[in-house]
Amino acid sequence: MPTKTDSTAKNTTAFAAQAAISFGASLFSMLCAVYFMDSEPWVKGFLALGTLYLTTSTFTLAKVVRDMQEDNTTLSRLDAARLEKLLAQHDPFKTAS
Repeated sequence: MPTKTDSTAKNTTAFAAQAAISFGASLFSMLCAVYFMDSEPWVKGFLALGTLYLTTSTFTLAKVVRDMQEDNTTLSRLDAARLEKLLAQHDPFKTAS
């Protein structure tokens, strides 16, 4: 993942593919482990539901973190635009009347 500090930092396609494959493999292996576990069906169901709940909670948390980062980036860009406008309007050679 790139470590740029500007707002143009993007993930590569390879990184996105690696993340998706890793997620799919881990979820599949966890559900297979629960399915093939030597236990009663209600225990398997409980663990499977727990796994799915953890998965959906992870997606929600990732979305919240992403939204918070986007909000901070937007505020930084607004502050930078305001500063740029003030600097453009400032005339250091203007005498005070």
